Amino acid sequence: MNVGYDIVLACPEPTAMILMVHIHESRPQTLVVPDRLTTTPAVPLSFYRDSYDNWCTRLVAPAGEIRLTAEAVLDDDGSLDPLAPGTRELEVPELPDDALLFLLGSRYCETDRLVQTAWDLFGGTPRGWARVQAICDYVHERVQFGYEHARPTKTAFEVMNDGQGVCRDFAHLAITLCRCMNIPARYCTGYLSDIGRPGPYDPGDFAAWMEVRLDGGWFVFDPRNNHRRTGRLLIARGRDAADVAISNSFGTSELRAFRVWADPA
Repeated sequence: MNVGYDIVLACPEPTAMILMVHIHESRPQTLVVPDRLTTTPAVPLSFYRDSYDNWCTRLVAPAGEIRLTAEAVLDDDGSLDPLAPGTRELEVPELPDDALLFLLGSRYCETDRLVQTAWDLFGGTPRGWARVQAICDYVHERVQFGYEHARPTKTAFEVMNDGQGVCRDFAHLAITLCRCMNIPARYCTGYLSDIGRPGPYDPGDFAAWMEVRLDGGWFVFDPRNNHRRTGRLLIARGRDAADVAISNSFGTSELRAFRVWADPA
């Protein structure tokens, strides 16, 4: 599997940035060619891990344009996202300490505004895997996908009301509804290929999905596509999109070009 990106940003003056574009360390054993970030013009890079163990890059972009590129080759066995129907839901006292944060409201996931709605909708559903799937089914059917509906400030409550959004909005709403039902849920971003899917294909983009904590660990759910996929490759995870932005600029920057790919090798 071949993945990568080619991004051009423009800054009116030297601007500090944090990038989150590296393949997550949960998949290092599959990397045949690692995704080494290259900048044009070349600038010094430094690296650190954030509180969610995501790999982050610091740099200062010069005035003018800067191009960010990387390409990786992975040995992917073609397996679909794990499927474990019947997996039980954990009671809050049973949850590990590090899962508790993902029960709480966050920037884009206002649990306080949707808790009654969630219980009205899903309080009578079977608990565990079936309840999470019911939430994904609901979000998938309720929300209309379209890039024209994207808005960087849109929250789960707003998605619930207007029924429109992009993949991050599907994820935010499903995460919020899960948290309202006392199921820990966290936001994920990364590559998602169209391997095994019928065309025509949309232009490449980074994708958003969620992981939920059930008995036995964290499991992938994708309310936007709502079916198991192959070629899903994690870059970062956090409470919501605010924790895993591709780039945070400490100053003005403009996106001039953006291309992402995830193709068979």
